[in-house]
Amino acid sequence: MLEMNPIQIEGETFIAVTLKLPKTNFMAVMNDTGYIMCGALDVALLNEKLKDRKIVAGRAVGVRTIDQLLDAPLESVTLEAEALGIHPGMKGTDALLKMKY
Repeated sequence: MLEMNPIQIEGETFIAVTLKLPKTNFMAVMNDTGYIMCGALDVALLNEKLKDRKIVAGRAVGVRTIDQLLDAPLESVTLEAEALGIHPGMKGTDALLKMKY
């Protein structure tokens, strides 16, 4: 099952996506600038093989819901996210707010 919902964080609109898969959930919260995602995100791949795409993204591990993803500290972030001031350990909502248009 796929769920997509707009969410508001301090007046900014983001899209929350949850894909319920057998034995796991795939989750992301995004806007036009970037996204945070569950542990399925391969940050090393984005930084190395897809570096030319300049993807702004962060990864949180051990999360099972969108609320947990928003509250969790990011485990890793892309180089482009770091350029915006997003860093590992930053809470998901704080990282998203740095991705304002």
